[in-house]
Amino acid sequence: MAGEPLRIAMISYYLPSGSKIGVGYQVHALATELVRRGHDVTVLSACPPVEGAEYGHRLVAPRGSLRTFRFATQLRRLDLSSYDVLHAHGDDYWMWGRRARAHVRTLHGSCFEEALHIRGTVERARMVLLGFSEVLASLVADRTVLVSPGTRKWTPWVRTVIPNGVSLPVHPGGEPRSERPAVLFVGTWAGRKRGQLLAEAFQEHVLPVVPDAELWMVSRDVPDGLPPAIKVLGRVSDEELASLYARAWVFCLPSSYEGFGIPYAEAMASGLPVVATPNPGSRYVTEDGRAGLLVPDDRLGPELAGLLLDDARRDALADAGSRRSVAFTLDSVTTAYESLYRDAIAARAGGRR
Repeated sequence: MAGEPLRIAMISYYLPSGSKIGVGYQVHALATELVRRGHDVTVLSACPPVEGAEYGHRLVAPRGSLRTFRFATQLRRLDLSSYDVLHAHGDDYWMWGRRARAHVRTLHGSCFEEALHIRGTVERARMVLLGFSEVLASLVADRTVLVSPGTRKWTPWVRTVIPNGVSLPVHPGGEPRSERPAVLFVGTWAGRKRGQLLAEAFQEHVLPVVPDAELWMVSRDVPDGLPPAIKVLGRVSDEELASLYARAWVFCLPSSYEGFGIPYAEAMASGLPVVATPNPGSRYVTEDGRAGLLVPDDRLGPELAGLLLDDARRDALADAGSRRSVAFTLDSVTTAYESLYRDAIAARAGGRR
């Protein structure tokens, strides 16, 4: 969007340098694109700077327990009045009266919803407290943004939706699919990503029907003792992940909850058919199953096996996903935020919220 360059302070506890949380990757991508458009961006984070990042970095390092809450308290003490925009991706609920010219908050999901899918009383209680902090943050900010309509359940007064963005194409093409049928998973074995569910479905339903199939798991918490057909890849670089998207036959992420689900969009942008279990993010990204396959838990393995054996169906899903992925280009998402920033600045100058 045309206009003078803006000074933007972006808040994110997470960055790719210290965490695999998707919010950090999205903040890194958005900040980088904003800098390339001429804006001055500084990311305030508890994670160290990302190597080679084009934006500025300010370390806010809380110590002790309950670090996310301590992080928010430390942010409250900072003077951010020299910035045109404060764009928070978390932990800005104490920031009333300490704003830049405009205060924007992106809600990447709902901690209330995550609390329903997490184990452990202490962790569940922490998520509930964070859920209340998200509600407070949505009231403190001048503009609040959701990443998908399905996350509106807990903050129904928020109407603006700007999805997460991915660079297109994720992989430039030219790399052939693997010789053996391969299912790609990106996430965690435990918790809401449910890698364990996928591995069990793969062993029980896919291997007996497609004996040469492989499951590639980009995950760092997979236990030992799995069959050779399940390849544990640990953490990979961006280039390695792009290559995996290009070579796999199917992408599967059976999360119990996603506010958006960046890997769904990345897979689609790579021409890879997507299989998911229903959640707010997967429904939104796949257009309620029109651009991907949404299946219940008990049908996950059989549907994957059938898809690996059906070239025409995989091609049709890949084509639908590629067309849908255009809605999630980093370019269009950045343009939407630029417009929102300038509108919020103008509204504050005019005494409106």
